[in-house]
Amino acid sequence: LQFGFTTIFVAAFPLAPLLALLNNIIEIRLDAYKFVTQWRRPLASRAKDIGIWYGILEGIGILSVITNAFVIAITSDFIPRLVYAYKYGPCAGQGEAGQKCMVGYVNASLSVFQISDFENRSEPESDGSEFSGTPLKYCRYRDYRDPPHSLVPYGYTLQFWHVLAARLAFIIVFEHLVFCIKHLISYLIPDLPKDLRDRMRREKYLIQEMMYEAELERLQKERKERKKNGKAHHNEWP
Repeated sequence: LQFGFTTIFVAAFPLAPLLALLNNIIEIRLDAYKFVTQWRRPLASRAKDIGIWYGILEGIGILSVITNAFVIAITSDFIPRLVYAYKYGPCAGQGEAGQKCMVGYVNASLSVFQISDFENRSEPESDGSEFSGTPLKYCRYRDYRDPPHSLVPYGYTLQFWHVLAARLAFIIVFEHLVFCIKHLISYLIPDLPKDLRDRMRREKYLIQEMMYEAELERLQKERKERKKNGKAHHNEWP
């Protein structure tokens, strides 16, 4: 459970791994104290691996990569800022990215809404005259939509679809990049060292040779006993 919370939501709460580490250190020391001073020594039991938990942890790891990719792409301003810098900002088409390329980003990320288009149930109580002295006609909200006087009022703009496509592309690239790095690390750092794997193969080979030799000796012994019994039976024949 702790591993799942730590890995799946790490992009939303980056401090979670540190808190999990501190919690595990305290729990390990408390368990060690109990095993040494409070409890009787438990009986040891052999196990080849962690069993079904290996598949569960592997699945949680894959799910965490997908979840963090969606969290970064959808909830952060990382993708919209990149799209604006390279496509709509002052540096569009120049291949540059910097603070000067983000001039006008806030204005481009806000859409215009005509206050008279409010429904009666959602119309605000104040018309904004206490701020400017005259009733406000328009307000701004965060979205990528056409203005109210366009051919399709409040329809999605082309920038919205560019941002959406960039987010989906980021999710795909992020997932594949992380999985490639994971497989590369698994290849470079195998579960068993090469010398240990060679010794295990050598041990298996020697065991097979011993089994073959024991089986061969048994067959030869049975053959000799058959021949001996056959000769004895032949001598007893009248």
